[in-house]
Amino acid sequence: MATAAGARSAAWGSSSGIVQTGDRARAVQFTGPPVPLGPPSQVPVPVAGLVGLPKPPARTFVGRDEQLAQVGRLVAAGAGVVAQAVHGLGGVGKSELALQFAHARRGQFTVVWWVLADTPAAIESGLAELAFRLHPDAQVAATDEQAAVWAVGWLQSHPGWLLVLDNVEHRDDVEPLLADLTGGHVLITTRRDVGWEDITDGCLRLEVLRPDAAVALLRRLSGQDDPASAAVLAGELGCLPLALQQAGAYLRQTRTAMAGYLLQLRQDPAGMLRAVAADTDAERAVARVWSVTLTEVAAHNRTAVTVLNVLSCLAPDDLPREVLSPLAGSAADLDQALGLLASYNMLTLTDATVTVHRLVQAVIRAQLQTTAADTAGVSDTAGSGAWTTTLRTALDALNTARPEVEFATWPRWAVLSPHISALAGCCDDATGGNDLASLIAANAYFDWEQGRYQAAVQAETRALAISEQALGPNHSDVATRLHNLAVTLRALGRAGEAEPLQRRALAISEQALGPDHPYVAARLDNLALTLADLGRAGEAEPLQRRALAISEQTLGPDHPTVATRLNNLAITLRQLGRPGEAEPLQRRALAISEQTLGPDHPYVATELSNLAVNLRQLGRAAEAEPLQRRALAISEQALDPYHPTVAIGLNNLAVTLRDLGRAAEAEPLQRRALAISEHALGPDHPDVAVRLGNLAATLRDLGRAAEAEPLQQRAEAIRQAP
Repeated sequence: MATAAGARSAAWGSSSGIVQTGDRARAVQFTGPPVPLGPPSQVPVPVAGLVGLPKPPARTFVGRDEQLAQVGRLVAAGAGVVAQAVHGLGGVGKSELALQFAHARRGQFTVVWWVLADTPAAIESGLAELAFRLHPDAQVAATDEQAAVWAVGWLQSHPGWLLVLDNVEHRDDVEPLLADLTGGHVLITTRRDVGWEDITDGCLRLEVLRPDAAVALLRRLSGQDDPASAAVLAGELGCLPLALQQAGAYLRQTRTAMAGYLLQLRQDPAGMLRAVAADTDAERAVARVWSVTLTEVAAHNRTAVTVLNVLSCLAPDDLPREVLSPLAGSAADLDQALGLLASYNMLTLTDATVTVHRLVQAVIRAQLQTTAADTAGVSDTAGSGAWTTTLRTALDALNTARPEVEFATWPRWAVLSPHISALAGCCDDATGGNDLASLIAANAYFDWEQGRYQAAVQAETRALAISEQALGPNHSDVATRLHNLAVTLRALGRAGEAEPLQRRALAISEQALGPDHPYVAARLDNLALTLADLGRAGEAEPLQRRALAISEQTLGPDHPTVATRLNNLAITLRQLGRPGEAEPLQRRALAISEQTLGPDHPYVATELSNLAVNLRQLGRAAEAEPLQRRALAISEQALDPYHPTVAIGLNNLAVTLRDLGRAAEAEPLQRRALAISEHALGPDHPDVAVRLGNLAATLRDLGRAAEAEPLQQRAEAIRQAP
């Protein structure tokens, strides 16, 4: 792409591209004699005051009381000219806030005058119009430039006025004017955050509406009293006032239900963000309102365009800045690009994170996708075009940024996970290839660790299909995908589906890696756990002993993976009725994990819990209780309150308390365990049957057999279901 215009077209989807027409016009200088008009000081203040506003304020104006008050606090402040700036994302309601303020306070000012200030020429024209209103002869006696100079002279000579400079694009367009004015108030609205604090007395960044205010506005504009749908739609629109107004007017005019509009918005965001009610200015549609800003960005900084394109594929959540580092040639280049975008309020920038409004993402994403659709078949190169380039760039950036999935990196994964999910929703399998499979599989592993098994199984199924297509059926990565999917299926109570996947994964790994590779040990161990779940613990034991031997040989006797192998073998031995053999293995596993992972690791909680269950089976419930209480405390500290592991800890402690004759203490723990299991695993999971059966037993111990019976019946129905 040889020209800036051509590059802009590819990035933003414009059919005509962007044509740069040279340097921007210089700011107007308001100096010199206002010839041929008379002295401005001799023209008095209008007796009835003068109000020049572009339109009446909106009657549907909610959620801005504090912002109006903040603007108003400067009205009585100080001597000389008092200037304040309101900046924010296009469509956030800056002009409406200024209009509401000017209208409400018009009686406090001698003159209230509104000037569209997006260019120097517009500022000159707006001030000239003020001169024509104050001095009717000026319209025939002076040019616009002379009239504007005269108007500034009048403002200098008369205090107590309010001048609104709306939609200022460049700070230096208004700096000379602010320097010349005295004795009044200037209110600036602008999309730019460019150090207004240096030249004004106050600066307000206007954010989107609070959710409650957004819902109230949407209900009022649409005429539909559907709070639940309004809340969902307001969230989808990011509580952006312009989007809410556009949607509300469309809903009222077309008599479309909010739920229907929401469905259309999700299916065709580009179309709905362009759709406005009849007699509404189409240029005010959300899909168009940022066009000037995007043009400016594209003309000045290509890295900023790349950054914004990539961010459009990610989630509207905080993203660590360093994730974007591969997009720029240097840290300084990235800082400049982010600074430019932040100056236009196209993103929210801190020293550590970047955040983009969801509708900015939707508009940019739609433009990129439209370009991709329009140019389909033009090139013989598969995956060409800005959209594909953007997806690949985002994919590479996230793959570079992701760490290994382990307890210490969970906070990092919690931040990256929504962005990975968002990209996976945008990127097709062919474009992403095995790099996409690797990314979503790692994210699925994190979901699994967090107990989000349903999300994990969907991602792992997709990752497996991508890798098989990209690499062939016998690649070692395919074995990994098969293995992880099977582990999640087992966690969901679907061990019968897991077994053939695990056998296939084992065969691939043995063929590709050799019989003594650590990955082979992992395949053996997890296949054994599945067999045990299927009631075939006798088949499981030799696989686990082989897995343990491989891990000890390749990793050393004190590796945390060896602790996992010991723990799993002990579980099988207990199931085979040999708890005495299991105990020393569990104690060794616990010692290794505490030493290598630390005393508060979730794996330590698992090993404490399993040891306690074994002790209880050996008739030593009193020894089990403190271990279980410690395990539960670790799990509750490290995991989500609705993690299945927390339910296991509650259930096991409750069973021990019942064995100790303390059924009354057990009941509330079991009810909480049941609620967690139903929430995390679904109402028909085998673990739910276990929770129901244990709670029923406790109720019978407490003499409440009538309450126990329906729970027991439900547990049996789950167990007997095909």
